[in-house]
Amino acid sequence: MNNTLELRSITKRYDKFTAVDSLSLQIPKGCVYGLLGPNGAGKTTSIRMMIGITVPDSGEVWMFGEPFKSSHLDRVGYLPEERGLYKRMKITELLSFFAQLKGVSREDAEKRVAWWLERLDLLKWSKSKSEELSKGMQQKVQFIASVLHDPEFVIMDEFSSGLDPANARELENILLELRKAGKTILFSTHRMDQVEKLCDEITLVNQGRAVLQGDLRKVKSSYGKSAVQIEYDGDARFLERKDLVQSFHNMGNHVELKLAPGADPQQLLRLAADSARISKFELVEPSLEEIFIDVVNGDKNSLAGGTNA
Repeated sequence: MNNTLELRSITKRYDKFTAVDSLSLQIPKGCVYGLLGPNGAGKTTSIRMMIGITVPDSGEVWMFGEPFKSSHLDRVGYLPEERGLYKRMKITELLSFFAQLKGVSREDAEKRVAWWLERLDLLKWSKSKSEELSKGMQQKVQFIASVLHDPEFVIMDEFSSGLDPANARELENILLELRKAGKTILFSTHRMDQVEKLCDEITLVNQGRAVLQGDLRKVKSSYGKSAVQIEYDGDARFLERKDLVQSFHNMGNHVELKLAPGADPQQLLRLAADSARISKFELVEPSLEEIFIDVVNGDKNSLAGGTNA
């Protein structure tokens, strides 16, 4: 059994609206997998079908090498996008309760809860009710609840929501530790920087369909080195050359741009040096954020063209 999860052409419709359209993907065991897409793309609906909250209208969900069944959920940790904490329960009681629902003994659950609360700097809040915590602390509690029973498969839907950068990085480090321990991790996020740091493979969905899939490094390399990062001091009129620059994001003395098709980067460098002092000129692969925007916009144009035809 090499795949922790397989979606086989799953489809979900609500009346005339198709939320997920024949989506297929495979998540290898021990992989960090990113499920990406704009708002309303079908990510959360897909996750809910993975774990049996909703049932596909067609297609199959396979988990741990066999058709999905509810007993698989004892081996799964799930952090939903919406918080699901009992507001008036104390944190230690709440987390212990969740762990015991997953088959952890009460004594072991209490030890695990204390360890995780210390790890995430929540020990002094252990006797507080969840409603008394900030949104960020509630998110950390919910994160703990999803990994407390030592699951084989961890599903995170916007796991860093409400967290400051330091706490978000701490959870990223924990996910990397879980991968080293052989766990399989699926997460959905809007943050492309997290995807680039954490993911081995990705699927980008738009309008309920997979529009880009594969090994993250191969996906990025397939776009070639068509992006340029420039640090400069002076006039940025070189950005106005449409034959050389397709698009750009200028942040003052730092600009990231996409070369026009067929453009010579050396010509751009010479032109930039004529009007500005260049301290950095680097030809790089496009960021995942740029690929994301290009693919989604291209898919929109394709759909619009299909509608007009």
